[in-house]
Amino acid sequence: MTARTVACTIERRLLVNYRIEPEIVARLLPWPFRPQLVAGQAVGGVCFIRLSGLRAGRLPRMPRLVCENAAHRFAVEWDDASGTHAGVYVPRRDTSSRITAAAGGKAFPGSYRLARFEVDEPAGQVRINVTSRDGQVQLAVTAAPADALISELFKTLDDAVGFFRRGALGFSPSAHAGCLDGVRLQSASWAAQPMRAEIRSSLFDDTALFPPGTSSLDSALVMRNVSARWDTDHPLTSAQTPADRTARR
Repeated sequence: MTARTVACTIERRLLVNYRIEPEIVARLLPWPFRPQLVAGQAVGGVCFIRLSGLRAGRLPRMPRLVCENAAHRFAVEWDDASGTHAGVYVPRRDTSSRITAAAGGKAFPGSYRLARFEVDEPAGQVRINVTSRDGQVQLAVTAAPADALISELFKTLDDAVGFFRRGALGFSPSAHAGCLDGVRLQSASWAAQPMRAEIRSSLFDDTALFPPGTSSLDSALVMRNVSARWDTDHPLTSAQTPADRTARR
């Protein structure tokens, strides 16, 4: 049975953001999503998050479980009978934890693929290399504290934080065909620090999906040591596209 709530501590959440031509992202999204635009651009990226003290539902907390995770994400909008909504579409999640990989889609929503994480965080910096066990994902990010947010998408750090806070509801492919699992992040704080980042990504560097000039690294910010939980949300019916299947490699 899937737990309705997973509580944890977010030890570090690094968001690395890309600005992308909207029509490129639209090809990668299943129905009912469309790209959410900021300054006329779609927003994609990777979330590098380390979690500890996980507790699914009423199960005991697992204080010794510390896991690294990486999630590819796109900011999206969709409509239903109650109006227009904003959130993120997460085509793929990777994790360092066999427990998380085994429990994903069972004890809590969303599937996870196993990956090797190499992490170094000296003096506030973040260096992470990720190689998935299935060979489909390779990531390498280096980020360091910045005096101010440098971005063409967001005018201020508060603008960026507000954008991601409004997009706390995420959907990812379900084990059930034609369905998307929903989960909402509830965070005790959304305070974030701007970062300067460099990244290599097997997804966003793939010129077959993102032709040259259609995708650019925009900005990065980090949250640290925050109590949080993920609440299971209602699933969505989905129509999957061929491009979506490619993005899930």
